[in-house]
Amino acid sequence: MKLEDAIKNMFKFDIPGEIISSFLVMFIIAIICFVIYFKFKNADPYEEKPSKFIVTISFIVQTVKSFTTDLMGKKWEKFSGYALCLFAYVFLAFIFSLTGLPSPMTYLGVPLSLGLCTFVLIHVTAMKANKLGYFKRYIDPVPIFLPINLLSMWSPLLSLSLRLFGNALSGFVLMTIVYYALGNVSTMIFGFLNSGISQVIIPPFITPILHAYFDLFSGMIQTLVFTMLTMIFVSQEDPDESEEELLTLNKN
Repeated sequence: MKLEDAIKNMFKFDIPGEIISSFLVMFIIAIICFVIYFKFKNADPYEEKPSKFIVTISFIVQTVKSFTTDLMGKKWEKFSGYALCLFAYVFLAFIFSLTGLPSPMTYLGVPLSLGLCTFVLIHVTAMKANKLGYFKRYIDPVPIFLPINLLSMWSPLLSLSLRLFGNALSGFVLMTIVYYALGNVSTMIFGFLNSGISQVIIPPFITPILHAYFDLFSGMIQTLVFTMLTMIFVSQEDPDESEEELLTLNKN
């Protein structure tokens, strides 16, 4: 290998299409955030009838805040901002394949990164709430359980990551098989036409229904599950005062 070729290979980066899609999803979310910011910044607070856009965004924010406080407790109200961003990213990443580009969720590194964020939030919250008592969990009920407890601490990361990845990948594989099968059936029936046209006659009549389930419906369900589990895992490390009182009463 020539020195020139070796230098070129050193600076050559093969970025997976899913990662590019992930950056595009984040870019879309950033644009939406800027639009919302400037819309609210220029809005008249004394206007009798605010625009439908402002009403809709206000409703979404208030709904997420209420949902967060109901699920996590009143002191977790500020967590609603992260929950909303998480919900927006996961859902858009799931349905991004509708654009014809690969979904970020079919690349294991993306759901693993999301699961890692939740994992870090869980343990940082636990450390803040319990201080040095945080380390007691690893030797409960007796110190001999230390290896088992160290292994079990990774279960939220694995379950959250693999759930997202498995559902996204299974939907992608099934849709690929369906497109291949319908393309062959279409070619068999309309083979007398141009080969390029004959393959795409039948799929558009069937695949939209399947996309509605595997991309939209399944994506919404998985987004809700991932966001809710994140909120539950994090909040249980530092429960609200009312929840602590309830747990104390149940123990007594």
